[in-house]
Amino acid sequence: VQLVESGGGLVQPGGSLRLSCAASGFTFSTYVMRWYRQAPGKEREWVALITSRGDSTNYADSVKGRFTISRDNTKNTVYLQMNSLKPEDTAVYYCHCFRMGRDYWGQGTQVTVSS
Repeated sequence: VQLVESGGGLVQPGGSLRLSCAASGFTFSTYVMRWYRQAPGKEREWVALITSRGDSTNYADSVKGRFTISRDNTKNTVYLQMNSLKPEDTAVYYCHCFRMGRDYWGQGTQVTVSS
């Protein structure tokens, strides 16, 4: 199993970024996928999830209405569209899959929201 995030960077408050997570090594289309984030000095926190077919999503209250999770099962990729970004969204963002009793994580992508 391999998860590779991309799309992070430096953005001004109010800006947008789109993160991608390319998955391989497993049957991507049959698994729930999640995004998490970890800010400096804080614990990793859950951000969003999407069901295997993409027909249902859920979000942490802190990002609801600003972030959108989606997936393309033909490309084995999950996305996180982040709008109206705030300085408190600054963190390393990770995609996650729970498969056969194990947690799998990508290497993370840094998102910095600053003027």
